[in-house]
Parts: sequence; C-alpha cells; structure tokens
Amino acid sequence: MTTAATARTEAPDPAATPDPAATPHRAETPHRAETPGPAEPPKPALDVVVPAYNEEAGLESCLRRLHAHLTAGFPYRFRITVADNASTDGTLAVARRVAAELPAVTVVHLSEKGRGRALRAVWSASDAPVLAYLDVDLSTDLAALAPLVAPLLSGHSDLAIGTRLARGSRVVRGAKREVLSRGYNLLLRGTLATRFSDAQCGFKAIRADVAGGLLPLVEDDGWFFDTELLVLAERSGLRIHEVPVDWVDDPDSRVDIVATALADLRGVARVSRALATGALPIAALRAQFGRAPLDPGTPGVPAGLTRQLVRFAGVGVASTLAYLVLFLLLRPAMGAQPANLVALLLTAVANTAANRRLTFGVTGRAGAGQHQLQGLAVFALGLGLTSGSLALLHALSGPVPLGVELGVLVAANLAGTLLRFLLLRVWVFRPAAVG
Repeated sequence: MTTAATARTEAPDPAATPDPAATPHRAETPHRAETPGPAEPPKPALDVVVPAYNEEAGLESCLRRLHAHLTAGFPYRFRITVADNASTDGTLAVARRVAAELPAVTVVHLSEKGRGRALRAVWSASDAPVLAYLDVDLSTDLAALAPLVAPLLSGHSDLAIGTRLARGSRVVRGAKREVLSRGYNLLLRGTLATRFSDAQCGFKAIRADVAGGLLPLVEDDGWFFDTELLVLAERSGLRIHEVPVDWVDDPDSRVDIVATALADLRGVARVSRALATGALPIAALRAQFGRAPLDPGTPGVPAGLTRQLVRFAGVGVASTLAYLVLFLLLRPAMGAQPANLVALLLTAVANTAANRRLTFGVTGRAGAGQHQLQGLAVFALGLGLTSGSLALLHALSGPVPLGVELGVLVAANLAGTLLRFLLLRVWVFRPAAVG
C-alpha cells in the first residue's frame, strides 16, 4: 500500500494561534484546569484543496478568485489548502505570501510529486466534514462549486464529481482531448463496469468519513487516483452525485497526455486484477458503509459467458484507446493510411495476447503462435473496415478535420467488435483449439 508523503502545514500568520487542521500530526497538550489554553477555532464545513506543482504564474489569481467566490457566496466556514507538490519554482513562496494576506488560506508542502499523494495527505489530516479539490487553472466554472458540495453537506450523497460529459455541460476543448476523454471513460465502462460519466474532471468532493474508509485502499499517487477512488466508492455502494459543469480547456496545460494515458491503462489493469482476485475488500466496505451485499448474479445467464463479454469489451476498449494514441503519434510523420496500418498491427498483437489470457483463460506458450496468426486474420477484418472507412471518407469529402477522421475510425473499430468476439470465441480460442 502506498504511503502518503510527510506533509508540513503552515498557518497564514506565524504569530497567530495555529489552526489544528493545518498540522497533520499535532501533539496533545496536557490539560491544566488552572491555566486553560486558548479556545480552538471553529472547524470549517468545507476544506478545498488546490494541488499545485510549478504553478508560480497562475496560483495567486486562482486563490484570490476562489477566496472571493467562497467569501461572497458560501454560507458556511471554509478553508482553502494549497498543496504544494514538490514545486521547483516559486510556487511555495507565492502560496505563503497569499496565505499571509487572506484568512482561511493555509499551505501544505510535500516533498514528492503526485496529485493523488497531495490529496491523500491533506484530506487525511483535515478536520472538515466535507473535502473537495479543484485544479489550479480553474478550467471549471466556480458556479458549480455550491451544487457540488451541497448534497454532501446535507448527507444526501457520499461523493460528488463535476462532469464534462453529461447533458447540460458546456465544454470548450480540442478534438484530441475530447476523443481521449470519451475513450477513457468508455474504457472504464467496459473494463470496470463503471456508471459515473467523467472520472478525471479536476473538480470533486467527498465526505470526510467516506474518505477515511476509502483512502487507505487507494494505491495510486498520480492522475489515476481519482478513478481508483471512484471505482472503490461505486463498488462499495456509495452515492455519487454528478454536476454538469462549464469547462474551458487550459491551452497552457502541461499534462503529458501520452504518459498519463499509459499510466491510466496500467491503473485500470491493476484495479481490474484486484477486483477479479478479491484482493479488494468490497464486501467489508459495503458492510462498513451500511450497503447491501452484492447481487450474486443474474439467474439464467451463464457466468462464463458474462465474464468473457465483459473482459473482451474491456480489452477492446483498451486496444481502441491505445490505437488512437498510436495513430495520433504516427500520423504527422506517416500520413493517415500508414499510421492506421502500423497502429492497428501493434494493437492487434497486444489485443490477441490480452484476450488469450484475460478473456478466454488460455495460459502457457503452447499454441500461442497459432493463436497470433489467427488473430492477425481477425486483424485483417479490422484493417479492412478502418482503411475502407478512411478511403470512403476522403473520397467523399476531400480534406477532413482530424476530429472527424478519428470519429470515423472509432466507429469502424466498434462496428467490428461483435464479429471479432464471435471469431475469437468460435474459431481462435474454441475449446478444441485450446484444449
């Protein structure tokens, strides 16, 4: 289990009485009736964390806007906690200066990077009943903050997430990010059977008692932290409230899309394996939170077929996402058709290997070569569909925007999914072939 980094929290004014929530490990002072100490300040109802790594340029404006918004419109006590994530620029100095000027702003300094690490450290130490976080670029309109935390303060819900993919959301971003975001959430639905719509919008809140039960089980310290937390919450039967948001993409974002996508794929595989092997204590979590035990299954539906369909769908979505990443990387240098061929070929080999092991339970090296050859025959089907679709699109429309091109490729891949499953099940990995 990953251990959170040691955090050092600083009060805005060194001469003022320390805020107990600003120090994760506060030593207990012996009680002396004749000389009582100063009364502890009232606890905030909400603690909003702003993780910051090398955000010297934009941090001050973020904090002032957020502080003004909460002061003007939030009816309860609040705290804003800057989680300086091992920044190497002047982020920490900016945070300290602003915290000295604005009440209810505190600073936590962590010696290691990682958004998940920062959230775990601050949330675990906070004394507020509702915990939230938002991205420092404020891509999400702050008007959604009150609807985000209101159901948690009232006890109606356990977690709340901002969603850019629900009806009512208004989003401004490029085609590449739109496709990758929707592809990632489709991947989660296929592999982990999730029902929430947007795993990675940097705008979330959670009740402190719920965080206390889930955080010790969340292993990721980076961008996958959100997804892992939500999957655990959903499997535990907790109520996840979704708030459509207005969201404008930050053109100066320094997130490495490819590295993040690969890390997310590794996280999905790890959590899928933990759920499949029973390594995660889902039954105990459901009991802890007072939720009913999981349904053992649907009568009349073969358990093996259901498992194969779910795992095949998960592998298929993961392959499609990997294919899109490869296509985007290769297209500028190779052109659309060669990039399509190379991306499909590489993901086809990985797809066959993954389905062989995960979907159909075939282990060992025996027959692996034959299975790959048969898988390449199935790959030819996908190549025909995608290449034919691209050729038809360019023949009918001439120059085509990248977003339209990607949409056609996704549709062509999905169109062949059912046929590929049938071919793998009745031909490549049929019992006679693998027994």
